[in-house]
Amino acid sequence: MQLFDWIVLIITLLFIVVYGAWKTKGSKNVEDFILGSNETPWHTVGLSVMATQASAITFLSTPGQAYHDGMGFVQFYFGLPIAMIVICVTFIPIYHKYKVFTAYEYLEKRFDLRTRSLAAILFLVQRGLGTGLTIYAPAIILSALLGWNLTYMNIVIGILVIIYTVSGGTKAVNVTQKQQMFVIMSGMFITFFLILHFLPNDMTFTNALHIAGANGKMDIVDFSTDPEEKYTIWSGITGGFFLALAYFGTDQSQVGRYLSGKSVRESQMGLIMNGFLKVPMQFFILLTGVMVFVFFQFNPVPLNFNPNNKTLIEKSKYKNEYHALEKKLALLSEDKKVINLLYIDQLNQDYDNPILRKELVAISTKEKDLRDHAKDIILKVDSGSETNDKDYVFFHFILHYLPKGLIGLLLAVIISAAMSSTASGLTALASTTAIDIYKRNLKDPKTEKHYLNATKFFTLFWGIIAILFACVGTLFENLIQLVNIIGSIFYGTVLGIFLVGFYFKFVKAKAIFYAAFISQLTIFVIYYFAIYIYPSGDEKLGYLWLNFIGALMTIILSAILQVTIFKKATIK
Repeated sequence: MQLFDWIVLIITLLFIVVYGAWKTKGSKNVEDFILGSNETPWHTVGLSVMATQASAITFLSTPGQAYHDGMGFVQFYFGLPIAMIVICVTFIPIYHKYKVFTAYEYLEKRFDLRTRSLAAILFLVQRGLGTGLTIYAPAIILSALLGWNLTYMNIVIGILVIIYTVSGGTKAVNVTQKQQMFVIMSGMFITFFLILHFLPNDMTFTNALHIAGANGKMDIVDFSTDPEEKYTIWSGITGGFFLALAYFGTDQSQVGRYLSGKSVRESQMGLIMNGFLKVPMQFFILLTGVMVFVFFQFNPVPLNFNPNNKTLIEKSKYKNEYHALEKKLALLSEDKKVINLLYIDQLNQDYDNPILRKELVAISTKEKDLRDHAKDIILKVDSGSETNDKDYVFFHFILHYLPKGLIGLLLAVIISAAMSSTASGLTALASTTAIDIYKRNLKDPKTEKHYLNATKFFTLFWGIIAILFACVGTLFENLIQLVNIIGSIFYGTVLGIFLVGFYFKFVKAKAIFYAAFISQLTIFVIYYFAIYIYPSGDEKLGYLWLNFIGALMTIILSAILQVTIFKKATIK
């Protein structure tokens, strides 16, 4: 990185932190801190909701996902717009009616304290882990690519977030997320158009899409009914719907964003905005990854994008074998470039040559074989090495091909996204701990100032926990990959509790508590035996289905328990 990149990076991050702390200093009470005094307009609600979900992992992993596997991941989001409508019609009016600070307060009003506590604890476990991941995931990649110390990187990101989150709470998160979304999307748009600019002169965007399509990267929709397939239109609409319904409807990191809206209508409009823009945004990020793939059809590409693996190989006895593979890849890359240029030339003459398409597929197969061989060598050197390099693809492009200044901006994008998700996680964890656990179980009532200070303390506490978890993240293998499934393990059960509360009025407290408890244990078992014990790609069940199974099991089991064992119970 050049001096100009550092200047851009530091100024961008300092502006966000100082602006957030200054704009929102002096929260007077818990309502100010947690709900932002209910002053947030709908467009800020919408941007805040989008920024909360758009973690650094979105901008690191998603382009790499598209580079390797194509556009199919977008199906993951197909159920989201439907979920936004359901939440706007049902969840938001109920939350506003009961004037709750957290989503879990409603559960005590509908059921009992025990059910509220169970849902709150499930949330704290999964969100506590997830918040640590939002720090660790970008930190490990930044440290690997830039040579920064991983522990220091975790601490820096964590401290920056804690400063403005403790200072201003939800309002600080909402205000800074507007700036962060501007930085994030500006960086992504500039990068996308630069990629197109870097392609051969006679190559149009349509030509680029044809090349991507010839390599199987433009298969957007998969109608397969195989449950082992991770991303299909069926798992996206069904599992994705339940995941989005649980995440946006019951996860306090999101509920807190739209409960800060000026009114029910403002909250609803913010979520509708998210529903309209989220799928196109993810489509665009995936398409950026596909364009990176097209770019590397004409430019040198490493055997493995993870620079740590290259360093590891150079110190081993296998380096000559690895270098031989690199030479083969270089020769293959030259052939690939020539065939792609011929293919473009014929496309410009309105002829999609099927023979050249077959040759492109054959070259991709050979390249994959070389990469797999390279991974085998890396594992010979160190069996614990991370050979999955998807998360490093986009960063490799940023560091090696973008001009001065823009590298600093893109790093600011990654860190801003990490800060955004971490800040939302911390306010959600703090508010849930303070309201659902601490305040609810105090025997003697305290002053508003006491609860405000307690909430700030819990924000600091969870910030430290997140940093500590991120710092010991190296003890766990494939930690970054967990971020896509950690929510699915817990969300189904929690969503089931809320759906029963909203729609199944005959089910009472005892039935839902035991149904949720049994369902969560069952999901743990299903996850272990159908997903965890199998290598990536060989799972017997796509993880999205855990959301559907958990919610459905909780609903059905609670109804059965209510009409059998607990039929004499009454609604509180």
